[in-house]
Parts: sequence; C-alpha cells; structure tokens
Amino acid sequence: MFRSGYGFSQPSAHGAGRTFHGGTNMSGDTITHEVLPTVVPAAGKRDTPFTASRAARELGLKRSEFDLAVSLGRIRTLPDEGGGGRRVARAEIERLRTQEGFPEALRERVMTVGTSDAARIMKVTAARFTRLARLGLLVPVAFYLNRYRAVVWLYLAGEVRDFAAGPENASLLKRPLPEGLRDQLETGVDLRPRNWRGRQLGFLLRQAADDPWERAAAVASLLDPLQVSEIVGDPYERAHLNRLRPRPPAHGAPGSPAAHLAERITTAQDRTRSTGSGPT
Repeated sequence: MFRSGYGFSQPSAHGAGRTFHGGTNMSGDTITHEVLPTVVPAAGKRDTPFTASRAARELGLKRSEFDLAVSLGRIRTLPDEGGGGRRVARAEIERLRTQEGFPEALRERVMTVGTSDAARIMKVTAARFTRLARLGLLVPVAFYLNRYRAVVWLYLAGEVRDFAAGPENASLLKRPLPEGLRDQLETGVDLRPRNWRGRQLGFLLRQAADDPWERAAAVASLLDPLQVSEIVGDPYERAHLNRLRPRPPAHGAPGSPAAHLAERITTAQDRTRSTGSGPT
C-alpha cells in the first residue's frame, strides 16, 4: 500500500470521505514603511473587505511581509466569493492597528533572516547554524533561488532568537554536537525541504478550513501528480481535485533549471517505511 507521512483524505463524489495513506515524507535590513490611515468608506462600502494589496498598505507591510503574515496566521483572511483571491475584513485591519506596538510589532513578527544573519543572532558560525537547520532543529519559513540557482533558506528571526535563548539548547550552540546528530549529518540528512513543506501544508490546511475537497487538494499540492493518480483512481474525482489544487510559488520560467530545482523542494519525493521517516 502507498504510505505517506500525512493522511490523505479524498472526499467521495457521494459525500463520504475515503482516507489514503502514502510512502512519502513531507520532508529551506528592515525597511520602514509609512502606515497609511484608513479611509472612511462610503456607507455602501463600509463592510467590503480589503484586497490583499490594499490590506498590506493599510498595515504598513510590504506585500511579501503581508503574505507571510497570512501564511503564519497572523492576519485572518476571508475567501473572495468573486474568485479574486482572499480578502481582509475591515474589522481585522482595525484589530491589528489597535494592537500594542503597531506597526513595528507586527513587522517584527514576520521578520525573516538568512543563514548569515541567523548565525549572528545565535552567536555561532554559519556552518554550525546550517548543521542545526539540516537536522531539523530550526524550521525554514520560506526560500528563494539566488542568481546562481542556489537555495537560500529564510527563518523567522523571532524563532531564531527563541532557540538561542533556550537553556536546553546551550550545548548545541557551544559544544560539539552529540555523536548521534553527527552520524545523521554524515549520512547527508537535510530536513529543511521536508520541514518547509510541513509548514506550507499547515498554512494550506488553515486556508481550506473544513472543506474536505480543499483539504485533500492541499495535501495533493505537495505530492507528485503521478502519486496523486495512484491514490485517486476515479478520473472525475482527480480532475476536481486538480482544479482545487493550490499552485506552489513560481521560481524561474517553467521548465527552467531553477523551476526544476524548486519543484524538488516543493514536492515530496522520498519514500520510506511506514514506521519511520527519512531525510529529503
């Protein structure tokens, strides 16, 4: 049987759900912005939610910061019934604007750092930070490909600081790593792609709420299409699932080396025993 680190619930066309399990482990300078005042809407538009771009301006966030805040659940969104993407209620904007420390506090919660800056926060070498991240002790929140097609992983600055401040992590920062962890590194373990996918899946499931088809599509979005076809045998159900399947962020032109590299990160490819998990 195809086994996966995540249960894959496929809704039936007749209303009942069928659960499949698969062999795939879902194993990645602050700029100050002016916060624009909220314009008092006309009476007929007072309850109209903001588009994502408008909401980002209202909150003094760059669009990338806004998107990350939504992914992390920091900003609650609503589905757009017209199909234009998710929107933000005016009440949500007001809730965020009245929080203590706004807007700096909100920006701080979505601040990301790369390996070099994360290492400086933790007062370790970049090499040691990379080893800890490969072991899955720090989970990337985003990634991008630089001009050399190298993967640049990004981490939440707050999570990096919390890890460095934890007394239970002091030995990992200052002493040689335990033998068991060194052995894993020597075998080539790198849990950053899998952990990024796990985080991405959590975001997609939050967006899907309780809709069984959308939840199934969220899981399917992190699987290879051939694996999905193995799991979902009915062609009509598979077509409906594919229509709902979220598309991963684009990296490079379709078919380019950069796009293929990004696809390897965003798609779970490793198959392991049902009783264990392995590296990407």
